Amino acid sequence: MGNNGSTRAPRKRSRTPSRKKPTSGVSRRALLIGGGAAAAAGTAAVLTRDRLKRLWWQVPGIEKPRKPGELDYAAATWVAASEGNWRRADRPDDFRIDRVIIHVTQGSFASAVKVFQDPAHRAATHYIVGQDGRVVQMIRELDVAYQAGDRAYNERSVGIEHEGFVDRPKDLTKAMYESSARLTASVCARYDIPIDREHIIGHVEVPGTDHTDPGPHWDWDRYLELVRRAAAAPPSPTPSAKAAG
Repeated sequence: MGNNGSTRAPRKRSRTPSRKKPTSGVSRRALLIGGGAAAAAGTAAVLTRDRLKRLWWQVPGIEKPRKPGELDYAAATWVAASEGNWRRADRPDDFRIDRVIIHVTQGSFASAVKVFQDPAHRAATHYIVGQDGRVVQMIRELDVAYQAGDRAYNERSVGIEHEGFVDRPKDLTKAMYESSARLTASVCARYDIPIDREHIIGHVEVPGTDHTDPGPHWDWDRYLELVRRAAAAPPSPTPSAKAAG
């Protein structure tokens, strides 16, 4: 109460809005984002290391080691094609292999081997199969053979020549079919290629080609059935296993 007898309402104190003290550390969202980025960076680093590990030999001045005469198919005999007829690669690391291309030589076994050894020919396949069933490998499967007349198909395929002429059905012998089917089954198993007409094709089916092989007498139904049988058969014993038996 004041001297004049009047009463005064108590004065209200003004309040300033309270401010939260800044917290130290990083928010959960930032942690999640940062963790994701770190994981992505780690994955990228692993992928980069893996790629470099596979492709280290492409550094200038370094060549991937090769063993002369090394076979991809044990039943074959090695005869090297001229380096003018293929390109060095590291398949399937640099180019995926998802096709087998069937050819017919339009000549004898010996003439096919001879032209593939000629650098001026500028064409060759990985394998040649004779009418008697023999198989010669002339180019490693990891390398790109100049076989199809189409760069993309060359890079993605393994090529197999067959001794004979497209207009002579008698040239397509039982021994040739069976031997070639075992070879194709082996290639398909190595690269997980489906055994069907989309992935096992004739040279005639390559886009832009002017070739007609393997020709109208090639029995695709018979051939694919033989490839499937060969793929389902138990593996042949190795020489060491035979010796042990």
